[in-house]
Amino acid sequence: MTEKELIKKIIEVKKIKRAIILAHYYQVPEIQDIADFVGDSLQLSQQAAATDAEVIVFAGVHFMAETAKILSPQKKVLLPDLKAGCSLADSAPADKFGAFVTEHPGYKVISYINCSAEVKALSDVIVTSSNAMKIVQSFPADQKLIFAPDKNLGAYINGQTGRDMLLWEGACEVHETISTERIIQLRMQNPDAKLIAHPECKAPVLILADFVGSTAAMLEYTRKSEFKKFIVATETGIIHQMQKLSPEKEFIVVPADETCSCNDCPYMKLNTLEKLYLCMVHEKPEISLSAQLIEKARIPIIRMLELSKNL
Repeated sequence: MTEKELIKKIIEVKKIKRAIILAHYYQVPEIQDIADFVGDSLQLSQQAAATDAEVIVFAGVHFMAETAKILSPQKKVLLPDLKAGCSLADSAPADKFGAFVTEHPGYKVISYINCSAEVKALSDVIVTSSNAMKIVQSFPADQKLIFAPDKNLGAYINGQTGRDMLLWEGACEVHETISTERIIQLRMQNPDAKLIAHPECKAPVLILADFVGSTAAMLEYTRKSEFKKFIVATETGIIHQMQKLSPEKEFIVVPADETCSCNDCPYMKLNTLEKLYLCMVHEKPEISLSAQLIEKARIPIIRMLELSKNL
């Protein structure tokens, strides 16, 4: 079956199933182009909460599909490949994180959305890179805070706000591999380029950056900027949308290593058009969570959505 035929069949099945396809910016271009909505974690959460579709097909990773199920428990939520996990979410096992929280009484728990449903259930509020700064600042200055699981994002927020949040030692393998040395080389080779970086990157990268922001914020920055060239320190999938919105501009991806391989998330890229089609036809793999877990994990996510209404 050709790609064109596959896309046609996906559209047909979607109509029959009364489904909506949500895709993250890090998905392959062909999935982004067929999706009903493409966005970052906050935007996708908002869409999952608002949709009236009977079936949500989440072209992303496991924690994103879980979040959709938590927000729309009455709907069927499908993930094209159940192996599409997240190194950042995996860095915070719920049992170990629960013990960590217990060891620090009096702390409020702020968890980045890149975590399991079980970790969300242990949290007071969830954040994304789009709203983390605002939500952290909504707490009184003397309130003790735990921030998990991303130590880089947490450290960045500490530096920007003057907070002293207790950080869980987790990180995203994609953003951890971005080389400071390679960025310096690229800046020297492209003095007319602006460096933009995701706050999951290590501190030296963020210090060098001209702009630090969420995936959606970086996209908007490049769209509005008068500059014509950008060095992009995040997962390569976002380049597709950047080029669509600003075809006259140049985007340089920071390679993952000395071989100049693309800085791709191996989990995000597990999803393919064929898997997307098959999961819609067979209505599996389906995300399944207990009612008790959904009830507990839903509370901090709803808090996040309420605090993010003006973003």
